Amino acid sequence: MSTAPSTGQLSPGARAVAIAIAAVIAFGAVPLLGSDYLMDAVLTPFLALALAAVGLNVLTGYAGQVSLGSAAFLAVGAYATYNLHLRLPQLPLIVDLVLAGLVAAAIGIVFGLPSLRLRGFYLAVSTLAAQFFVQWALTKFGWFSNDNPSGVIDAPVLSVAGFIFTSPAGRYVFSLSVVVIVTLLTLRLLRSQSGRNFIAVRDHELAAKVIGVPLLRTKLLAFGVSSFLIGIAGVLWAFAYLRTVEPAGFNLDRSFQILFIIIIGGLASLRGAFLGAAFIVVFPLVLSRAGAAMLGGVFDSGVLEMSQRIVVGALIIAFLIAEPRGLIALWDRLWHAVTRPAAIRNT
Repeated sequence: MSTAPSTGQLSPGARAVAIAIAAVIAFGAVPLLGSDYLMDAVLTPFLALALAAVGLNVLTGYAGQVSLGSAAFLAVGAYATYNLHLRLPQLPLIVDLVLAGLVAAAIGIVFGLPSLRLRGFYLAVSTLAAQFFVQWALTKFGWFSNDNPSGVIDAPVLSVAGFIFTSPAGRYVFSLSVVVIVTLLTLRLLRSQSGRNFIAVRDHELAAKVIGVPLLRTKLLAFGVSSFLIGIAGVLWAFAYLRTVEPAGFNLDRSFQILFIIIIGGLASLRGAFLGAAFIVVFPLVLSRAGAAMLGGVFDSGVLEMSQRIVVGALIIAFLIAEPRGLIALWDRLWHAVTRPAAIRNT
């Protein structure tokens, strides 16, 4: 008799082996065998967006607090790291990154205060204040960009413990390491009492209050953790991927992009954040090549952008109606369909 569960779940030993194989592939095979294009244009932006989606999922998927200002905290993380590196050069980059996340968390808590009185649509609209305020401040005050008239900032050297990550493969490994560590810490938080408090507030705020969940602390913690994660994602987006950014790069479209990732991937699921980010990054590349093959020169960048918006919008509507849990639900069904017959045969 096999001890493997009949539900299609991996046993602890098989799960450990799968994780080890995935780590060897991600940290070893991909940097050695992958092309610069794969690292620069696909994997690094995927990792940054996935981490941002993890942050928004903590707030919206787990704690039930809607936010439309995610790009603002991407910008805070990027510009805070830039200024910490510029004005306190003695600090290691990792310290700059953590401090930048804390700055984003502090600002997120400030803009999370309306959640104590507002819910749903009204809270979503109030979070737009962060989006517009941060963009205005970064453009208005030249200090943030070292008095560059355009507000553009360049990436500092990505260096940790004497190792410099300047090549596409190096920036990918740096991003992957940060995302893995931060995601594991987030998973640990969500499995703690704080994570259970998030879910209680999301499911029924009044009932959560009755059973003793501290609403004020729980909501502000959700905003702080979410903003911290998105701020670190902003560092990866700006300095590991783009290398040069300006305030206009953190506009409302970027906030909607992160929101679309968690809707398509699946709310209240860290795996869904990664699936949604993979879809958002890979889909335009597939659509571009398919459109060029079928329509030739007619399928230019303008048609590509409009087609992408139409298809993503249609998918969001379809998921909200047919499968609110997103891609992660489809993945789980496929996984169970593949593994359950094998589990039954081994019983």
